[in-house]
Amino acid sequence: MSKFLLLFVIVCYSNSFAINGLNQQRKDFVSAERLLEQGNESAFLKLTETLTDYPLYPYLKYLWLKDNLQQTDKVQGFLLAYKDSRFAELLRAKWLPYLAKNERWSDYINNYQGTDSTALECQYYWANYKTGNEQVALTEAKRLWLVGHEQPKECEKLFSIFMHTPLLTTDLVWKRFELALKENNTGLAGAVRQLLSEPDQPIADRWLQVHKDPLVIQSNEFLSGNELQGHIFAHGVDRLAKSDLNTALLIWDSKKSGFAIDNETVQKLERKLALALAYERDARAYERLKPLITIDVDVREWSLRAALLEQNWQHVAEALAGAPSEEQKTPQWQYWQARSLMATGSIVQGLVVYNQLAEDRSYYGFMAADQIYKPYAFSNNPVNMDGSKLDSLAETPDFKVVQEFKLLGRDAEAKRHWAFIIKKLSKDQLKIAAKLAQQWEWYQLAIITLVKADYWDDLDIRFPLNYLQQVQDNAEWQELNPAVIFGLIRQESMLDEHARSAVGALGLMQIMPETGKQIARNLNETGYSDNGLLKPEVNIKYGTFYYKQLLGQFDGHFALATAAYNAGPNKVIKWLPTQGSIPADIWIETIPYKETRKYVMSVLSYASIYQQRMQKEALKISGFLFDVRSR
Repeated sequence: MSKFLLLFVIVCYSNSFAINGLNQQRKDFVSAERLLEQGNESAFLKLTETLTDYPLYPYLKYLWLKDNLQQTDKVQGFLLAYKDSRFAELLRAKWLPYLAKNERWSDYINNYQGTDSTALECQYYWANYKTGNEQVALTEAKRLWLVGHEQPKECEKLFSIFMHTPLLTTDLVWKRFELALKENNTGLAGAVRQLLSEPDQPIADRWLQVHKDPLVIQSNEFLSGNELQGHIFAHGVDRLAKSDLNTALLIWDSKKSGFAIDNETVQKLERKLALALAYERDARAYERLKPLITIDVDVREWSLRAALLEQNWQHVAEALAGAPSEEQKTPQWQYWQARSLMATGSIVQGLVVYNQLAEDRSYYGFMAADQIYKPYAFSNNPVNMDGSKLDSLAETPDFKVVQEFKLLGRDAEAKRHWAFIIKKLSKDQLKIAAKLAQQWEWYQLAIITLVKADYWDDLDIRFPLNYLQQVQDNAEWQELNPAVIFGLIRQESMLDEHARSAVGALGLMQIMPETGKQIARNLNETGYSDNGLLKPEVNIKYGTFYYKQLLGQFDGHFALATAAYNAGPNKVIKWLPTQGSIPADIWIETIPYKETRKYVMSVLSYASIYQQRMQKEALKISGFLFDVRSR
């Protein structure tokens, strides 16, 4: 046998041995889990120690230690050995409450790390108090106490001490009372009321009354009383504006001069009322926004939208003029600047801005390109790397853990681990990780990871063409452009067929189960099940059918149907002009819901990119956007 052939045989044998060894380790891992669940601890520990070189060995140790927290040396050894791992983070979240329960305060302080858990944070400062660092503990207790919602029970001891110190002033109690009402937490406000002096409690009762029935502020007797009356009056106007904006405005404008209200409160309420008018697409919005003293990005954007709804290009120019230089560089600002210049006769300047913006791969860039009949700029520059870098990253312990969870069918655990480890990667490593996720057919994670890398030009990763046949077949069935369906899928789920939203929407096109049942009835299909919506062939069929129904409801208007897919048809009907018509780009820009506004823009731009990815005839956004008319 030649040396080359002998080497080949050895390599093949070694690879086969390694694969068989891993397969056996996976079986042993599952067996070890089962033994632990059954309470057979000795057999579990014995089998676990045969898996020391298996990627999920630390996970098995974590599973045992979280139920054996009294093993201090072993817990601390694990936290040290795996200090940068997710399993150490999980164990610490179990270990700290155990230390607190057993009043091991020095150990708690030594093992505590910054966390999003308020319960652990409260216990940390209680540990500081118990070990003599009282000033720090009480200062932080004040910060944690001064919120408009209840804090976890773990904070009670710390707060109890704090509330018996001079740090708890009457002013601070009133602040928390007001914060609670701003969060509509009347239960907490009632509890905080008990901390007030007897003379102050009737004032708090009056405030609670106004909170529950804001129309009380119309009463003439409301004009007399404590100096807090101005705050109570402002709170009543704020509450009333949520249900009856016109009455709130009338009362505020006619009565505010009769109260002693600090300027900060006045400005905050003026801002809220002006923005509320803008959200309602009210003709008074622009003039109400214009005199505001504090101008932030929301005020600037809604001043622009209010001016656009008026189709008053002089007001549009005024709204654009006040933007800081950084905002002037945004595609949104540039597009409306160009539209304003063209509308007011500055054609050459408008064309220059359009021409520059048309180089941008975005909704506004594509819209600008349509205005000057220029091809879209797609700028597809895939991530290029040496294959060894991909293999090297895949072989790191963290990514081996992810791969093992994936191979064991523990996708949720694998994705949680992925989310943890990519927080530690550099931008160059994130690009490699995105490529790895693409290779593993985790398209959603590939997209998310590439975004974290701040790299936008790999269209193969960002806009995958999976489920192409199902999309094309259903688009043809419903006489739709397949790129539009891809645009919806990309926006709804980032091509994750197992996607489940917080409100229960399922699958690629995020269909609610009730909607799915209705679609099945419309299609005369029997045997419907909610889990069926997680099957790509079912989900795409139902989503395409539903979208075509929305198009029919809104006379074939792409923007309206797309907005309805996100916010529901009733909302879209409410947003239609009461008379006449509005250019579609203005209607989209002035959708009151930020989520829906960005949703429509994203689907439009994604559809254009998918059209290019499928190498179809050029899809022009403007071809979908005719004027929006009143009903």
